[in-house]
Amino acid sequence: MINLRYATPNDLDLLRHWDEQPHVISSDPNDDWNWEVELNRAPHWREQLIAEIEGRPIGFIQIIDPALEDSHYWGEITAGFRAIDIWIGEESDLGKGYGTQMMHLAIEKCFAEASVTAILVDPLASNRKAHRFYERLGFQFVEFRRFGADECHVYRLHRAEWNP
Repeated sequence: MINLRYATPNDLDLLRHWDEQPHVISSDPNDDWNWEVELNRAPHWREQLIAEIEGRPIGFIQIIDPALEDSHYWGEITAGFRAIDIWIGEESDLGKGYGTQMMHLAIEKCFAEASVTAILVDPLASNRKAHRFYERLGFQFVEFRRFGADECHVYRLHRAEWNP
């Protein structure tokens, strides 16, 4: 039901709008995605995807290779990982199972590459709903970690633990 397509500069207004939604801000309050620049870049270590249902955009997914990512957000990390950021754009689309479907697609995309052994996510430490969401998908808590101004929980899903 959900289709993923690459985000393009044509999505700039949509992504700016989603960035202003209270539920998106509360899950990612300190990040500046710099859409004007990033939508015009296509580094080999990143995919920025728009999730759609019958052509209607409902959410965003970013998948990165944290070992190659240029800001070194994850610090020194070995090869074989992917990291996912995800959100639903409109509050009216929350609670409908779209996030779960989007994560299944993102996880399958990550593990389609044989060299990927595990996936990381970093929800805010205060976001208990996100913790439960990732745990239901099989992610395991790894550590508490501060990324800039954000206190986060790092979760990891090993390939062997993924049960699609």
